[in-house]
Amino acid sequence: MERVEVAVVGGGPAGATAAERAAAHGAETVLFEQGVPREDREGLGPDSTDAAGMLDYWIDIMDFDYAEIPDDVVLQELEGTEFVGPNSAVELTTTGMDASYPKFGYTFHRARMDDWLYERATDAGADLRVGTGVSDLETDLRSSSPKGPTHTLALSNGDRIEAQYVVLADGPQRRITLEALDQFTPPGRSIADALSPPTANHIAYQEYREFPEELFDSDWLKFWWGYMPGETAYPWVFPNDGTVARVGLTMPIGMELDDVDNPASYALLDSSDERLPSGSEYITRLLEHEFGDEYDIESDMPIVEDRGKSTGTETYPISSTRPIDSPVGANIAVAGGAMGTTSAFHEGGYHVAVRTGKIAGRLAATDSLEHYNDVWKRAIGDEIRRNVAFADIVADYEPDDWDRAFDIVTDMQGGSGENVLLNRTYAAGIGASKLLISYKKRKFAYRNDAYVQFDADDYLY
Repeated sequence: MERVEVAVVGGGPAGATAAERAAAHGAETVLFEQGVPREDREGLGPDSTDAAGMLDYWIDIMDFDYAEIPDDVVLQELEGTEFVGPNSAVELTTTGMDASYPKFGYTFHRARMDDWLYERATDAGADLRVGTGVSDLETDLRSSSPKGPTHTLALSNGDRIEAQYVVLADGPQRRITLEALDQFTPPGRSIADALSPPTANHIAYQEYREFPEELFDSDWLKFWWGYMPGETAYPWVFPNDGTVARVGLTMPIGMELDDVDNPASYALLDSSDERLPSGSEYITRLLEHEFGDEYDIESDMPIVEDRGKSTGTETYPISSTRPIDSPVGANIAVAGGAMGTTSAFHEGGYHVAVRTGKIAGRLAATDSLEHYNDVWKRAIGDEIRRNVAFADIVADYEPDDWDRAFDIVTDMQGGSGENVLLNRTYAAGIGASKLLISYKKRKFAYRNDAYVQFDADDYLY
């Protein structure tokens, strides 16, 4: 049987950076990625669904110097973002966070970014096996290895491989993670209780559309809140290259129209609806709502079919829950979307995936994986805690709540600090004070790593 020091399951940003760091620290490292096709990539590659964008301080969380990221990865440098409510809107031109990147952020070409991470991993000496997936993982807790438990991975090609350490980075679908970790859960508990994809994820859909030049805003992101029902459900427009923009949305999995208390209050629902619209129908309604008076949507804003996963469209899961600790006593680390690090508030996860992957790979290669849970919390714990607190605050928001929130944020604009929402609170009045108090209470509730759903001490070995 083939044997390696570090096996990485999954080839997204967490997996690629784990493989790169492990190999760079001298470990014999292999990465397995089953691979998916894309219209804009030759052959199979990682599941490179285009990300929304990269905010300024996220680059620092990734532990990259922004100057080292290739120029062809960056599509549009951003000046800010606009949040649109049913009757109110707010523009933000700063994240309010200390950052080395000089602008608000940028949109980027996800496939090129992933390919760059692959080049780094290959250059470091990692063996990247795209097209080969992992079908099963078994852990030998009674291994005779002086470094503790070892693992046997069954591969999609019928082979088996033994590894001393495993980094699980199989994304929000968690095809291997759930069963692999359930080897160590107490009777009556399952990792699926925290990370089952249908309950722990949202579903996202987006289309690449060519915009008329006069409508294309190259340096702003735009979000519509309170236009469609569901916790953390919203459509967006992100500028790509030329005048191509990604128009997309995210929504809870399995939500039904009967679950909506007041469907008439949502601009993208119609009184004739017998069920919630599909992703493509939501996008058509959004574009009609915003531009239908002056433009024919299908002819003036056509789908660009040589982009995305399939003829200019993409559907993909997004982790939108709280993270778990890893069973490091079994020589296993879980990184990125697989562990639930993606923000439950804004569903940005590329930056924390990269950082957790880097940490897991380095610690596995240096026989220090027992420190993984502590190290990732020091690196991204503040980011997770902020996002979880905000997700709690807006969980039950309806259209009128978003209007009130945006009015408050408009009054709070200015200054600098932990977050724009917390600036100039007293000048903004009682509404801002209530928002600040609510945020601080939620954040305080998650002190001492309470945002973690499944603790390291809960595993049994």
